[in-house]
Amino acid sequence: MAKLSSIAVVVGVIENRDGEILISRRQAQQHLAGLWEFPGGKVDSGESKEQALVRELKEELDLELEPGAADFLFDIEHDYAEKRVCLHIFHVRQFSGEAKSMEGQPLSWVSRSEIADYEFPEANKRIVEWLVSRA
Repeated sequence: MAKLSSIAVVVGVIENRDGEILISRRQAQQHLAGLWEFPGGKVDSGESKEQALVRELKEELDLELEPGAADFLFDIEHDYAEKRVCLHIFHVRQFSGEAKSMEGQPLSWVSRSEIADYEFPEANKRIVEWLVSRA
């Protein structure tokens, strides 16, 4: 059996002052299209997880992270049929700017109590459970 390639991904669980969480919908051309996800992306070679998070949130949402604004929560490893992902999950509560869809993806701020009503990729289920347990 061939070994799955592994992809390191940073994920920002972004919470605004009202306690709402920012989610985005995966676009038609993406793996797992149509499902909701937490913003983030791949860690580039030579980049720390924190650097990748800052870069991805700027590129995807035009948000600036303040120093020390992201708290590491946990890692999730998940195997899909075609690849393995290692998600590095960060809780972001301090940022500047207004979240904008820089890549055309729909965005939504949702309450913790509503988050379970959205359909997420299997790898994101633990994040949803973490949020719901703290609603």
